[in-house]
Amino acid sequence: MTDSTVDEIDLKLLAVLKNNSRTSFADLGRAINLSPSATRGRLQKMEAIGLIKKYSVVLDYKILGYDVEAFILIKIFHGKLKSFLNVIKSFPEIVEAHRITGNLNVHLKIVVKNQLHLQKVIDQLLFYGDTNTFLILSQIATNYK
Repeated sequence: MTDSTVDEIDLKLLAVLKNNSRTSFADLGRAINLSPSATRGRLQKMEAIGLIKKYSVVLDYKILGYDVEAFILIKIFHGKLKSFLNVIKSFPEIVEAHRITGNLNVHLKIVVKNQLHLQKVIDQLLFYGDTNTFLILSQIATNYK
C-alpha cells in the first residue's frame, strides 16, 4: 500500500474491523494472512492518510433508558444557521446531525427517554427553525455488523 492507495488486503482488513474494531493484531493478521506487525503497519498507514478516522462503539440506547428514537428535519430560519450549528453540540440527545439539500436543510437523529423528553427537545429546536419529526419504529439495515 502506498500512502494514498488501498489494495485488496486493506479492504479485507477493513471488513474485519467493521465487524469488530477491537480485534487484536494477531487475529486480524490471521484473517488476512499477514503477520501482526505487518497488519499493524497497514492500519497505521490507513490511519495516517485519514481513511480510518476513529474507532467507535455502537450503543444500544434502549438499555440506557432511551426508548424513543426519531429523525427530525429542520428548516432553519434565515440568519439562525450559524448559531444553530454552534448550539447543537450541547444537545446530548442528538446522535447524528447532517446538513442536507432542499427546503429542510438539517437532518438530526435523536434518542430520548420518552415522548415528554421528545417534546422538550423539539421545543428547544423550534427557536432555530420549523421541524418535522419522524419516530423510528425499527432499524432494518446498517452498514456495520
